[in-house]
Amino acid sequence: MKRTAALVAVLALLGVTGWLVWPSEPEVRGQAQHITVYDGPADDQRVDLDVTYFPPQGGGKAPVVLLAHGFGGNKRSVRAEAVHLVREGYAVLTWSARGFGGSTGEIALNSPDYEVKDVKQLIDWLAKRPEVLLDAAGDPRVGIAGASYGGAIALLTAAHDPRVDAIVPQITWSDLSDALFPDAAGGGPEDGVFKRMWAGIFFGQGGATQSLEALTREPRPMTAEQARCGRFLPEICEIYQQVAQTGEATPEAVELLRASSPVHVAGRIKAPTLLIQGQRDSLFPLDHADQNARAIAAAGTPVSVTWYDGGHDGGDGEADWLREQTLAWFDRHLKGEDAAVPGAFTITRDGGRDPGTRQRIRLHPEADDYPGLGGTDVTTVTLNGPEQHVVNPPGGSPAAVSTVPGVSGLLGGQGAPSVSIDMPGQSAFFESEPLTAPLQLTGSPSVRVRVYGEGEVTLFAKLFDVPDALQPPTLPAGLVAPFRVTIPEGADSAEATVTLPAVDHRFDTGHRLRLVVSTTDMAYATPAQPAAYRIALAAPALSVPTVASLAAPPSGIAWWVWAMPLAAVVAAAVLLATGRTGARRASGPPAGDAPPLEISGLTKAYRNGELAVDDLSFRVERGQVLGLLGPNGAGKTTTMRMMLGLIQPDAGEIRVFGEPVTPGAPVLSRLGAFVEGPGFLPHLSGRDNLELYWAATGRPAADAHFEEALEIAGLGKALERAVRTYSQGMRQRLAIAQAMLGLPDLLVLDEPANGLDPPQIREMREVLKRYARDGRTVIVSSHLLAEVEQTCTDVVVMHRGKLVTTGPVSVLLSSAAAANGHGTRLEDVFLDLIGENV
Repeated sequence: MKRTAALVAVLALLGVTGWLVWPSEPEVRGQAQHITVYDGPADDQRVDLDVTYFPPQGGGKAPVVLLAHGFGGNKRSVRAEAVHLVREGYAVLTWSARGFGGSTGEIALNSPDYEVKDVKQLIDWLAKRPEVLLDAAGDPRVGIAGASYGGAIALLTAAHDPRVDAIVPQITWSDLSDALFPDAAGGGPEDGVFKRMWAGIFFGQGGATQSLEALTREPRPMTAEQARCGRFLPEICEIYQQVAQTGEATPEAVELLRASSPVHVAGRIKAPTLLIQGQRDSLFPLDHADQNARAIAAAGTPVSVTWYDGGHDGGDGEADWLREQTLAWFDRHLKGEDAAVPGAFTITRDGGRDPGTRQRIRLHPEADDYPGLGGTDVTTVTLNGPEQHVVNPPGGSPAAVSTVPGVSGLLGGQGAPSVSIDMPGQSAFFESEPLTAPLQLTGSPSVRVRVYGEGEVTLFAKLFDVPDALQPPTLPAGLVAPFRVTIPEGADSAEATVTLPAVDHRFDTGHRLRLVVSTTDMAYATPAQPAAYRIALAAPALSVPTVASLAAPPSGIAWWVWAMPLAAVVAAAVLLATGRTGARRASGPPAGDAPPLEISGLTKAYRNGELAVDDLSFRVERGQVLGLLGPNGAGKTTTMRMMLGLIQPDAGEIRVFGEPVTPGAPVLSRLGAFVEGPGFLPHLSGRDNLELYWAATGRPAADAHFEEALEIAGLGKALERAVRTYSQGMRQRLAIAQAMLGLPDLLVLDEPANGLDPPQIREMREVLKRYARDGRTVIVSSHLLAEVEQTCTDVVVMHRGKLVTTGPVSVLLSSAAAANGHGTRLEDVFLDLIGENV
């Protein structure tokens, strides 16, 4: 029976669970009403806003969140988000912006004179509600969230109203003129290329002259002016009519669009800001979040940037994850809770598919600092290709296809293919040699091109990933960089530095990078006049930004997210091999006072015969915190895996508390481990993962010491959230807590500080020291040598599988200092021991 119970527990850990019936939550009801506001340059235009107010559940006072809808939507578009926030203890106000839904007025594109004034008066109204929490100055504790059009009003309101305490804008613009008239050569919107298809959709969504409610009640015939301009202010309508005909940005158009652009006032924002931008967005690409982030940070305001798998062009959307990130941000900055907020920079990456459900897995690596679009490092890739002839066809047709606005949504949004077609004779191609190592692009690449011809030339640049002859090239996120080059009179050519679209994309070994420069693109306005040009590389170097602190996920399955945690594998092996489901682990070492770990002559070879570990011997005593050090490829992780019985040595022996280590050895129940990254069931909460893991051991719950472990994790309310919403640092902390469940006598941690910020690293240092002072033993593998110097009592240094030295940290440092005649650091000792060029 015990073996059966253990097997059930292990199967549960693997996700083979039954249906759970949860009690239904109380219904959330809102109070629909109209609030009258006055706006316009002279504050003399009356607008009735259609709003719904949701008081906090359970009574009492609570912070309030205003939820803004996207362009073409209304207050109903954000009801699900409102319900979620209300259930988390917030008051919420949703509203239809002027010109949308059941609200009166005309669309002014989030103008400070119109929509911004409206929202400021909504905050005035909220300040008088008895349920809304006020700060010491008598102002409401208020946050604003919204996507696209709603994201822009969050930024603009925060810039114009200091009462706003936190904002979460999503997939929105920084400069609306730059969004609709981009120029990748840096000429600004005055020289930009008109984003014709998106502009048509953008303005078309505001063209409905009557709200849906009005149409269903009493459809009315439209006047000529209503049919022409819809619900836009007349001056906006006139400007759009003009630029739509000419494809050129007039000074009036640029001025009007910039008036509704956050980037020019973002320096006033004092509210902590979480900027969420989509990686699949040809309307408001990632560079818009970058511009907003830099402007807000320049004022000293806390700001974090997240790139997720979504945007106006589709993608996964990650609705649950984004909802949890938004909640954590508001919990921290509106409620003052110690919520686990996103790091300075978070990215969504593909982690393959869950082998059970075949659902796509999303990884969320973080960086402690936002690197901008230039990355932390730059890799230069050499492109090859001769000078090439291209033509602009009469009328600009047929045109190349990169991203067609709206198509991804029609195809379902999730994983929709990136359609890309380049017309013969219209494109020049330049390609690299096959890569000898993977290359993770994170940011905006750049390249210099030379264009031969006459006058003003409109071109489009794209960077493809070319796998091999059997697979078609892919255009990351379907993004293209439009630019204009003006060839001076009397000259035959001009040069331009082209900044390609910001993306996060991994080019695998053997793949090529292909730069395509074309004369047409279906989504943009192009010259109707036929013309011929020549295009060449002004320099062969393509600059590719990378971010070293964001580790690239391995190809294929996301083993570090979905594999069973190694400690769980060890526990399962013990349970199924020995049936010791109920046995309590001995609290001290066995008779003879054997050391916690003794390794003798350990050897392990790869399949090609190369030695990963070569005749390694060392001993670890009780109460030590031992640092296992060595460069990449030194054999540290292989050694740790042999310690856990996960792989067997070719020669030599490992003893834990005097007992030989073999797969399923009972002595492994005295060992807690965290090796090769955290692994959890993503649909379960952090707490449920820990409890399920412990249940699989078959030991009493009282032996787990859950409270100590949860204190170590320091995740607060995030423990109740699904692990799929966790950042890398949060998963790391949860994994360390799991390794410490049951307070094992020997704790083995591989790179435990990955993803932790400096305060968390300092806290972990003290935890490990206390853990060892209580008579237990800790082995830590780490690249952070300064941290090892402060944490570890002893070190073992490995290089190319061999032992280089072992001993107390203090002895190594004092010996080195005596030899050098001055003080030294562990890093200096380490480099002297293994050589700097490794």
